[in-house]
Amino acid sequence: MKSSAKAVIVGGGMMGVGLLYHLAAEGWTDVVLIEKDELTSGSTWHAAGQCPSFVGSYNLAKMHHYSNTLYPKLESMTGQYVSWHGCGGIRLATNQAELDIFKHVQGFSHNIGFRMEIIGLDEIRKRNPYLTLDGVIAGALTLDDGHVDPAGACNAMAIAARNLGATIIRHNRALNIEQLPSGEWKVFTEQGDIVCEHVVNAGGCYAGEIGKWVGVHVPITNMEHHYIVTDPIPEFQQSSTEIPVMRDPWVNGYYRQEQKSGLIGIYETQGPKEAWDHRGGVPEWASTSELFTGDFDRIGTWLERAMERMPIFAQAGIRRVVNGAIPHTPDGNPLLGPAEGLRNFWMCCGSSIGIAQGAGAGKYLAQWMVHGAADINMREFDPRRFGPYADAHYTHEKSFEDYTHMYQIQFPGEERDAGRDRRITPLYETLKAKGAVHTEAFGWERPKWFAPAGMVEDIGYRRGNSFAVVAKECQAVRERVGVLDLSSFAKFDVIGSGAVAFLDRVLANKTPRRAGGISLTHLLTAGGRIETEFTVTRLAEDHYYLLSSASAELRDFDFLRQAIQPGESVEIRNVSDDFGNLVLAGPRSREVLAKLTDADLGNEAFKWLTGKEITIAGVPVRALRVNYVGELGWELHTPMARLADLYQALWTVGEPLGIADFGVYAVNSMRMEKSYRGWGAELTNEITPFEAGLGRLVSFDKGDFVGREACMAVRDHGCKIQLIYVEVDVSDADVRGGDAVFANGKAVGVTTSGGYGHTVQKSLAFAYVPPELTAPGTELEIQVFGEMCKARVLADLAYDPQNLRLRA
Repeated sequence: MKSSAKAVIVGGGMMGVGLLYHLAAEGWTDVVLIEKDELTSGSTWHAAGQCPSFVGSYNLAKMHHYSNTLYPKLESMTGQYVSWHGCGGIRLATNQAELDIFKHVQGFSHNIGFRMEIIGLDEIRKRNPYLTLDGVIAGALTLDDGHVDPAGACNAMAIAARNLGATIIRHNRALNIEQLPSGEWKVFTEQGDIVCEHVVNAGGCYAGEIGKWVGVHVPITNMEHHYIVTDPIPEFQQSSTEIPVMRDPWVNGYYRQEQKSGLIGIYETQGPKEAWDHRGGVPEWASTSELFTGDFDRIGTWLERAMERMPIFAQAGIRRVVNGAIPHTPDGNPLLGPAEGLRNFWMCCGSSIGIAQGAGAGKYLAQWMVHGAADINMREFDPRRFGPYADAHYTHEKSFEDYTHMYQIQFPGEERDAGRDRRITPLYETLKAKGAVHTEAFGWERPKWFAPAGMVEDIGYRRGNSFAVVAKECQAVRERVGVLDLSSFAKFDVIGSGAVAFLDRVLANKTPRRAGGISLTHLLTAGGRIETEFTVTRLAEDHYYLLSSASAELRDFDFLRQAIQPGESVEIRNVSDDFGNLVLAGPRSREVLAKLTDADLGNEAFKWLTGKEITIAGVPVRALRVNYVGELGWELHTPMARLADLYQALWTVGEPLGIADFGVYAVNSMRMEKSYRGWGAELTNEITPFEAGLGRLVSFDKGDFVGREACMAVRDHGCKIQLIYVEVDVSDADVRGGDAVFANGKAVGVTTSGGYGHTVQKSLAFAYVPPELTAPGTELEIQVFGEMCKARVLADLAYDPQNLRLRA
């Protein structure tokens, strides 16, 4: 057996083998996959093999689509039987909100490349004549998907990987993993040890046990999932065509043909069961190819519904019951990317539909490992999207919730309660009593909007009852003064005599040179793409305060810590929980603060993009004259224990001036009016600053920095795509992101985010399109929930284009 390799993958299911093949295809052939038994012997072998195109996430849909284009080709590539059934699929809608998500997904199908139609009841019956359609209003027909034999597809990719030079060692249990002083990893196995540069946890249901070896909590709960296979059904035996795979929110499951029999899969919404008790963990390397006893009492209600929907199932006996373990994460997305705090330890696990995702996950994770970035936005799959708050209890509660809602769409505005209130500020109860409706961001509870007494938010993709209330919040900020608890920022102190040189080397923009200076800057990949965005404030000669997105906290902490070079005099501290933050913004914000501090707040003494440590109402504050809403205002960062004192002081003196609470719904409206880009939406690992229209924030004259050469190439040779800022003619819904942009009837781009600007009374959006379509005034169309809406490229900011209000 080899004693060294470029990378070692632990786990030989669909996820691990999918990654192995794609690493080899990217040129890493010195890769070894270790499997304790036969390939597929964990969750892969007993999977139903569904491969849907329909999924509500734009980037996840890209992953699924890639899998669905590869699997039909594997048999001819390798000679391995795959049994691809390209029968397509139909998802049923039972209400208008579900139909809206159909229209949204159809919108981004144009860019991704899968064929999708929204069909009526007659067309549904034509494609599946055995259905009863009580309560159904439409179907989402996807034509390029179907189902596959899981073991066949996995073994075919294994053959393809071996053909490229990769190594697979079966019947070789991994025993432990340790990091060596050199930074390399040693994988201990029954057949010997392997030293490698990279190691991948592809352990499926056992990924949590592998994580324990290196001190990493893997947020996965292994759930029992049933599907049954019926006896042969005469109608299927007599038909020469195969019905589509059906997905049904009323059944909360799927059903289809399995050869000439029926197959029904259930995600029970009541009484689901964990495969192994979470308090005791997974049995040490539980038996291979394990199944559990079928529990018809648990799934009976939903099984009966499936038989009501397809009465021909009720006439057939049950041939086989499959009840096996599948992993679920708290948000239902796989874990793809680096483990927090560890260099070159990667996660490739946590997929509850691993057959559909295995090839696509392997492709894009391989790109990340080999090239430093993937061709899709990987933010929603990065394992570091969960922090320490996602402990065993949280993981258990949220994973159960994900399982029971497998076929229930989480609509905009819908807040699910499991695992909530993990990170709250001292203002949480105060604001809740004032009507704050909170949403979750990296475990933090932050105000979304402030509901009048007795009002419950209309959830869905259309404008609801919060629309007019948010308009008033925006008006308060634009005309008077507003306050927002936005403590959820990721916050870092960078300290030491080497801090300036460190930040200049790591970040693309110049580090502020004067005390109190603030700059907006980006950390880039070696390929010049945007990893994250920081607001950098120089508090003292050797002390910088960095702010970034809440969900980027662990990612950014890793990037900063791992960028420190030997001998470099710099220390990185994560102070995200230590400081709260109140945003005070609006034309009267200076009046409010002036009543509470002796600090000079005049425009010369405290300019825009300046930060100072001052005292407000006796509370120590890092006051930054910057905000995300485009008004005169400050971010007031104070020790978390004093946040409530600061808020009360601001409210007391601000009440006669018309102070109002506002939430992040209002922030989105106002940031769209100011054309402020959002990290994770406009700014992603797919995009360089020049493509995002932020080339001015790249300082080539300061010397070398990460991504410099790649950025110079983009600057000198031009962009293939560019960001545009548009006004959209819509009716009662705004751009959400992922919507297709059309020119002359052809899909040419994609939106990234949008919202209604209440002050300018325009629906606004960002989109990426070819450079020739970026001129101000260019007329385009955007498909918004099935409606082709006219859009115009704006020449300037929709609100205060000269930034006079910020500088007031």
